[in-house]
Amino acid sequence: MATTVLTFTFLSSEEPSPEFLASLPTETRAAVVRHVHTQEARMEKLNSGFGGPRFGIATQDLGTSNTFAKLAKAEEPKDSASLFKSAFGSTHKPATPTSTVQVKQKVKDEQKDKDLSVLSYMAGEKTDNPFTFTAISAKLESQWRDVQWTEGQKTSLMNTVSSYTPSCEEVTRARVLLLGPVGSGKSSFISSVQSVFSGRVTNRATVGSSSTSFTKKLQSFNICGQKGEDPTRLVLCDTMGLGDGEMTGLTLHDILSVIKGHVPEGHKFRPDQPVTSETSGYVKWPSRNDKIHCVAFVVDASKIGTYPKGLSSALQQLREHISDLGVHQVALLTHVDTICPETAKDVTQVYKSARIQVTMGKAAALLGMSTSYIVPVKNYSSELDVDVNTDVLLLSAVDHILQYADLYFQDSTPKDTESKLQ
Repeated sequence: MATTVLTFTFLSSEEPSPEFLASLPTETRAAVVRHVHTQEARMEKLNSGFGGPRFGIATQDLGTSNTFAKLAKAEEPKDSASLFKSAFGSTHKPATPTSTVQVKQKVKDEQKDKDLSVLSYMAGEKTDNPFTFTAISAKLESQWRDVQWTEGQKTSLMNTVSSYTPSCEEVTRARVLLLGPVGSGKSSFISSVQSVFSGRVTNRATVGSSSTSFTKKLQSFNICGQKGEDPTRLVLCDTMGLGDGEMTGLTLHDILSVIKGHVPEGHKFRPDQPVTSETSGYVKWPSRNDKIHCVAFVVDASKIGTYPKGLSSALQQLREHISDLGVHQVALLTHVDTICPETAKDVTQVYKSARIQVTMGKAAALLGMSTSYIVPVKNYSSELDVDVNTDVLLLSAVDHILQYADLYFQDSTPKDTESKLQ
């Protein structure tokens, strides 16, 4: 049986937000001990030996420690003092911060970072905080999302995708645009999805492996059905990757032009030559079939912590513009197998991985969206044959995308009708 992840960390000022705590699995939430200190109180406790020996003893024997067992099974106390007592049998009450007013002024901006910090500590990631002591198990007791890993589930999902029809009669296919940094796995995802329906690993979309984007033009891939069946009503659109700046990748202007349906198929993007009405093949009056109906952001799980600092603000700004167009957005967290050895060996462990759960939270912060919009994905890369469990994960992602694509048709119909009347 896997041991619950247990973390004891000193965080300054405010506690993690209620929303954040509610999103955690019960056993994980019960294992978080929050103890609020001012910097002076921290140093005083450390110097007195309070911060070292107790934690040192508790973490020596994770498997048999009654203290840990008690904490893992206990219900979460209402305040940090009783929670501290539940874990260590101490009645010590945390010191009250002396700069409460200043702290509260920063809470709104810092809350998300603190929430992610708690998760990072819980996943066993390195931290510069000397007041954090962590006992680790990367595997959770149960899945934090309910997925059935069976051949029957794969067949059911394939039928769902194959039989999908846009809820708008004017639209023949749902067009989904994949956006993400260079090397995030956009083209690999397209090839992997096609592999599921082909029954063998194929590389229909050209995949690059360098630090520069291999895809330079707009390419639309109609996902073929199973052998002997008609093509699906899903089109995945691949584009140039997002770079570190306006001159190294797809620009905001060009992205919005693609979503609006102005950019012709096969258009080669050049950052120094934005799409205009003078562009060859420019679609001046795009139909619903030309437009993008859902955007799927693709981010690499192994690079979440190394993306440029300005990428988050750029992505969130982009998301605002896309939302203004009425287009829903989801996200794919790729390469999850590279950050979790257990998942690399067995894909069914993906939703039992604390590290992947942490990375999902970081991806949510990067994109400025809830984790409910994000799904983990393992693309086919070196494999020659498809695998049932990997197929289930990929098909689950496609089903997730189609649900939000259909929301576009439901939401946009009145708006488009009103626009035509004007």
